[in-house]
Amino acid sequence: MIHSIFSQKIYPSLLATYHWYLRTPERSLEQAYKAALQIKAIEDEHFDGNPVSSNSRYSSSMMEYFESDLKKLLKNVRMRLTEFKISRSILYEYNLRAARKFDIEHLSPKLILDKLKFIDNIVAKYTDIYEEVSGKDLITPQDTTAAITVVSKPQPPKPQNFSRRTLYEQSTRSKVNTTGVLPRSILGTLTRLQIELDPNAEQDVVQNFRKTQKRTVISIRFILLLIIVPILTHQLSKAMVVGPVVDHFRHAEEVSVFLNTEMEEEALSELQRFEERIKFENLINKVSALSTEQIEIKVKEKAIDIAEEYRHNSANAIKNVFADILSIGAFTCLLLVSKREIGVLKEFFDHVVYGLSDSAKAFIIILFTDIFVGFHSPHGWEVILEGVSRHWGLPGNHDFIFLFIATFPVILDTIFKYWIFRYLNRISPSAVATYHNMNE
Repeated sequence: MIHSIFSQKIYPSLLATYHWYLRTPERSLEQAYKAALQIKAIEDEHFDGNPVSSNSRYSSSMMEYFESDLKKLLKNVRMRLTEFKISRSILYEYNLRAARKFDIEHLSPKLILDKLKFIDNIVAKYTDIYEEVSGKDLITPQDTTAAITVVSKPQPPKPQNFSRRTLYEQSTRSKVNTTGVLPRSILGTLTRLQIELDPNAEQDVVQNFRKTQKRTVISIRFILLLIIVPILTHQLSKAMVVGPVVDHFRHAEEVSVFLNTEMEEEALSELQRFEERIKFENLINKVSALSTEQIEIKVKEKAIDIAEEYRHNSANAIKNVFADILSIGAFTCLLLVSKREIGVLKEFFDHVVYGLSDSAKAFIIILFTDIFVGFHSPHGWEVILEGVSRHWGLPGNHDFIFLFIATFPVILDTIFKYWIFRYLNRISPSAVATYHNMNE
């Protein structure tokens, strides 16, 4: 029985997985080739076969759109070529024999070289952008072409083109990537002097300012969208979709008034206070004397009002659950379709955060740590959790709240300390020293 299940179900899936693994080099090369074809299609359709560059026919927003797609495609080419090279270098001969054993056809060396040559021709037009998306672990298509040859000759180092734009970008680059042998201040001063002595540096300054301004506008607009879209989705869906559906199924009288015992206890306590206030005012003759029957009638009317109020609160809590789900879905969809804006927003926050002074960085860190993981933070977390449970009509589970307060702030505190030790201490040691002095 076990042998039959293995031979009919498990073995075919394992064999298909192994076939997929054996085709990794060709699949990676094919994906890189398709990305290069897409770049070529953009050139042919919008730039008359020329490289994607500034063109008077298109506005700055359209050029940003083309450049964003170009960076994504070049990054895909780099990743797929890296995967191609690694998959060919690891047990290539063994995989080739296994593929022949299973009658898996491989691309001919000539076809592989033709595709790599086409990719080389496309990528060569965008050397600066390709190196930008590649980072430190740069694997160029030329390296991949050499990987399939028997003997590869060492290539001389490629000379760097220190244009005015390159020098200015290096001078304004984030502090994360400017650590070196010499202090950053000396290198920055030399670079700044070289830029200031350049008679055409003003154009680069203006262009960089416009780029920064555009980045700021895009970031602020995206932040507002992240706030406004979920709120509008919540309110509109609650009023137009979720609300009518919930009211349709909860209008009957047999529906329970309270969603949990806490709501019931609050209602009973409110009714009890009302009855005691009526009797007290009746005893001190603050109002005209009421008989027992009249007091009972007033208490009954108040009970009906309280029941109606809590029935509305219960329905509102149910509406909040579904409206929140829809707003979270809208927020997630916005993030999925705004990858370019997310990248711009990250650059904006990097520019703002790393542009702060050391005392400002230390102040912000202390402010956030004291609010979320400080001595008085448990009270704030308790209020937040109780508010969330009341928003969704859930009973306040104090055991869960206490357990959350005992664990989550500790985890946040550990993350803060690790970030300070691992990243901030390397990027800005003076800010860490200022933070310790202010925190003592």
